[in-house]
Amino acid sequence: MTLATALLFALVAFTAIATPGPTVLLALSNGSRHGVRRALPGMLGAVLSDFVLVGAVALGLGALLAASEFWFSMLKWVGAVYLAWLGLRMLRSKGGFKLPNADAAASVTAGESRRIFLKSFLVAVTNPKGYIFCSALLPQFIDPAAAQAPQYLIIALIFAGLDTLVMLGYAFVGARAIRVLTVSATRWIDRACGGMLLALAGSLAFYRRSAGGAV
Repeated sequence: MTLATALLFALVAFTAIATPGPTVLLALSNGSRHGVRRALPGMLGAVLSDFVLVGAVALGLGALLAASEFWFSMLKWVGAVYLAWLGLRMLRSKGGFKLPNADAAASVTAGESRRIFLKSFLVAVTNPKGYIFCSALLPQFIDPAAAQAPQYLIIALIFAGLDTLVMLGYAFVGARAIRVLTVSATRWIDRACGGMLLALAGSLAFYRRSAGGAV
């Protein structure tokens, strides 16, 4: 993979990642509820899913989902139901909160970090649109005459790096919002994100393998 090819992929990937999707909406919500530092586990979960996604595409899972109605439907409905469940929970949110002291913050972080991590990871790995989109996109940047594993690794690193930067940006916006807005206002941030997650769940439920489109 040449430098020009890597830069072109970075531009295309950034355009896809920056478009509000489930993981960046979770980063925005986590930033408003917990602050940037405590939103990091969610970003780690999303980044891990990036490596899973690219690895799965390299191994042909994207092509399998594109060819198999059964496995595509299974993954699609699992992802749609999970997104809808998250969206409903966020719609019922009571808004941001402030912890009373450092000890309480530490005790909450231990339990919340795992949940925040799993939410972002599961949202990404159960989205069949990601596999099909990447299985159509990534091979265009792979040189078939060269070793493919290192090229997919470079793509995964670029994808994960850009994803991290975008999620940091969304989390920072959410964290700034909680500093200047009331609890009532941050409650509406969660509800807006929840509504968008429900809309994404609906679009995923009606998604067809031939539909294509962005993640």
